[in-house]
Amino acid sequence: MKKWFSYFVPTLAVGLILSFTGCKKSAEETAADGNTIKVGEFASLTGKEAAFGNSSHKGTLLAIDEINAHGGVLGKKIALVYEDNQTKPGESATIVRKLISRDKVVAILGEVASGRSLEAAPICQQNQIPMISPSSTNPKVTEVGDYIFRVCFTDPFQGKLIANFAKQTLKATKVAVLTDVASPYSVGLATYFKEPFTANGGTIVADQKYSGGDKDFKAQLTAIKAANPDAIFVPGYYTEAALITQQARQLGMNPPFPLFGGDGWEAQELIQIGGKAMENTYYSTHYSSEAESPMVQDFVKKYKAKFNGEIPDAMAALGYDSAMVLADAIKRAGTTDGPKLRDAIATTKDYVGVTGKTTLDANRNATKAAVVITVKDGKFKYVETINP
Repeated sequence: MKKWFSYFVPTLAVGLILSFTGCKKSAEETAADGNTIKVGEFASLTGKEAAFGNSSHKGTLLAIDEINAHGGVLGKKIALVYEDNQTKPGESATIVRKLISRDKVVAILGEVASGRSLEAAPICQQNQIPMISPSSTNPKVTEVGDYIFRVCFTDPFQGKLIANFAKQTLKATKVAVLTDVASPYSVGLATYFKEPFTANGGTIVADQKYSGGDKDFKAQLTAIKAANPDAIFVPGYYTEAALITQQARQLGMNPPFPLFGGDGWEAQELIQIGGKAMENTYYSTHYSSEAESPMVQDFVKKYKAKFNGEIPDAMAALGYDSAMVLADAIKRAGTTDGPKLRDAIATTKDYVGVTGKTTLDANRNATKAAVVITVKDGKFKYVETINP
């Protein structure tokens, strides 16, 4: 179901920032008033990876609230036109075609998952509509063309940092890998982990596969256990990662034996599904709500106030930053014309956001630091920051 939100600033005396209860308008009304700039968003708001999409979406909404509360851009408010792809293959392409052809959006924000971003990117490229992914890390996403951007680090960087973390912090020399062969993100991250890990003297003692949506991993884990690894790397998404960890513990691979993954683990549902089994697991991600930065703590405070005390995860922070980077580019471009807006986004340099400074390189990728998180006493805890 498509949603329309156009946010209007109340008087200074009131001083409130509008939220979901803002002025809801139809497509015809929004197009007719001429006082808004329409930005599209596609996200997994339902389905098995809805935690990702909802977090990113909420971060985007918070950013748009703030942008509009400060007068919008180019004298107009931003109207976000968003739609749920239900975490289903093929839906993202359909949605983005509608956002461009029917709703006439000037740019697209999305998606969290690399596979769904890869569905949408060729359509945006063909129509010269800039697309900014908040957190799709697979390198192939921006390789689609010069209208496709991201505000997160890429998997070659993430894979290398995880490999170094496994070797140096976990002291693992023998690692088993369990990859989701149905996910471009998982396949890519597995590759970018294995190459530096083995180059530095590590050994991959088992290389098992599964497909997203699977529930039973005992056969793969039994083979992994027989290979006697020091740790298991699961470059997948939180639902399967939690189930895999549970079943690994059931087979006797208990703490302090570590399982670890990438930013696909980033969701509160990881602990909700995995429970106590998640103790002594680790994953890399894009930010920590525990960071002492005043900007991060201000963001956490505002997010919690808007969304009933929820603590924003990395997907929320990246959703926020993606909308802010777009608004900054529109201001610098002085127009929403596709090619000129594309050029302005491409020249983004040292933009200070919640997830750090964003500078886009010649390939439209952001070079940024990463953090490592662990689960301790049923809570996510910051471990360390790793710079590029």
